[in-house]
Formats: sequence, structure tokens, C-alpha cells
Amino acid sequence: MDLGNVLIDGFRAAFGVEAVVFALAAIGLNIHFGYTGLLNFGQVGFMLVGAYGVAIMGRPCPDVAATQTAADQIGPCGQPLVVGVLVGILLAVILALLLGAPTLRLRSDYLAITTIAAAEILRFVFRSDVARPITNSVFGLQQFAGDFFAVNPFPDGPSDRYFGALNYSGQQLWVMVVGWALVGLLTYWTWSLMRSPWGRVLKSIREDEDAARALGKNVFSYKMQALILGGIFGALGGIFLAMGTQAVNPDTYIPVRTFFAYVIIILGGAGTIWGPIVGTFIFLFLTAGLDTLMRELIEGGIISESIIATQEIGPIRFILVGLMLALLMAFRPQGIFGNKEEMLLDAR
Repeated sequence: MDLGNVLIDGFRAAFGVEAVVFALAAIGLNIHFGYTGLLNFGQVGFMLVGAYGVAIMGRPCPDVAATQTAADQIGPCGQPLVVGVLVGILLAVILALLLGAPTLRLRSDYLAITTIAAAEILRFVFRSDVARPITNSVFGLQQFAGDFFAVNPFPDGPSDRYFGALNYSGQQLWVMVVGWALVGLLTYWTWSLMRSPWGRVLKSIREDEDAARALGKNVFSYKMQALILGGIFGALGGIFLAMGTQAVNPDTYIPVRTFFAYVIIILGGAGTIWGPIVGTFIFLFLTAGLDTLMRELIEGGIISESIIATQEIGPIRFILVGLMLALLMAFRPQGIFGNKEEMLLDAR
């Protein structure tokens, strides 16, 4: 058994493109849940609209004379990447307004139910045959981020690999450099916001919504602003996921991604600045490392395939992560950086 492979795979995942995606989604969810007390179970819906905003605007324009399939494509295409990013952000704002307007004046569980249902409705709409001329249904869209990779300063040939054993391609490294820079910028911005009067109002709403309202604060307005801001961060996560793979598919944006983001902020500490980033590192290191570890144990004959088959590694890996999360909630519910008070939400 080679423990070096376990560490390499863990670190590759903890710093890779998917880590950027989860960090951005978790920062947004931390604004919702950690700072404001909003139970958003549909963060993946914001990721989906952000990704498709970029993909639809930037997809290659078809040669209408070439095929019937190309002739069936409707809507914008061939737009600059910045236009797609702005459209993705705008769609996230619209989604937040549609979700928040009927629910934010009610108990928090109404928002939870609405958001998880909306995310699934969006996924099924985007994969339906009706939406095929725009989203290409279950086949998704590809090759729409050419503008982004056209300015990639890192050579991306077959022999161009970076960071030694971590083995990142030039394309992956470019996404990571820009993505982690954005994560750092948004983390600093969040830190500044939460030290401002606006951020203190959000925390007061989390602690006691009625008290904040009694002090003359428009609780609905502040909740809506927090929902929009966190949704935009989630959309940016979806945008980087789409650009990192140069492909979008509706079945990538399943509810489990939202729950992974919750695991991340619980690990790092809800309502903390560094919680989403550190939680991302730990979560992805553990999931990738445990996957490789179990494969090494099976291949080395330490664990018999009659006990754990190779195809069962994925579910068992998440069972182990879930067990660790349960122990964390039992003995340190505030996470690594958090305080217990951050978990005491005014869920009304």
C-alpha cells in the first residue's frame, strides 16, 4: 500500500478546480446560513443558472446550413465571456428575488422547502426536450469558454504538467489561479461587510429577528439582500465549474452539492470568515484521500473484495465522512473556527 498516493490524491482534490467551486458556493451559503440564518437548501440552483448563463451565451453559433440539429438551436450564442458571466449573475439575482419574495416574510422552513424544490425544478426544466434548443437537454453544452483560455499564460500541451506529483494541466492551473484569487477577494469582501453596520444587522437577524425589527430594521429587505449576495457567490461557483470542464450538464447540479457545501461550512465553522475555505480543504482532502486509501487497501489484499467491492467504495467513503461529521456535531458543533452561538439560529 502506497500512502503517498493517498496524500497526493487528497491534496490534488483539496486545491483543484472543484475545491474552487465548493469554496465559492460555501462562502455564499455561509452568508445565507452562517450570518443571516437563512435555510437555503437550493444553492446548487444558483450554481446551475450561473453555469448555464455562461454556457448559453458563449456556445458556438451553429452552421444552420450544416445540420437540422444546428438549425434547431435558438437563442444567443458566440458572445464574449464577460457577457455570459454578467448574464449568469443576473439570472442568480432574478432567482433570488423569485424565491425570496414569497418566503422571506414566513418561517425559515418555507425558504428551505422552496429552494430545494426550485433547484430540482430548474434541473428538470433544463434537461427537458422543451428546453433542448437552448440547453441541449441532457446532452448539455460544450466549448463555450474559449475567451478565458485564450489568455491562459500556462502552456497546456500533453507534456506540460505543474506542481510535480499533483499533476495539474495548464488549463486546470489557469482556472485555479483565477478561481482562488476570486475566493480570496470575496473572502476579504465578506470580512469587510460583516464588520460593517450592514453585517451587524444580518447577525442580529440571525440571533433574534423580532428584536431587529423592533429596532426599526427592515428585516425582509436585509434578508433579500443576503439571499441575493450569497446566490451571486453560488452562481460564480457554477461559472467556474462550467469553465473548468468546458461543459455543462443539468445532472451535474444535483441537491447533494448543496449538502456538501453545508458539510463544508459546518466543518470549518458557520458564521466565520475562514470556515468555508478550511472546510473545503478538509472535506475534499478526506473524500479523495479515503477513496484512494480504500482502493489501495483492496488492491493490496488488506481488505478482501468479498467484504468491500470496488464499486462500493464511493458510498462507503461518504458513510465514513458522515460518521466523522456526526462526531463533530456531537463534540464540536461550532466547527473548527466557530462559536456555539453561531449555531443557535432564530428559526422562525
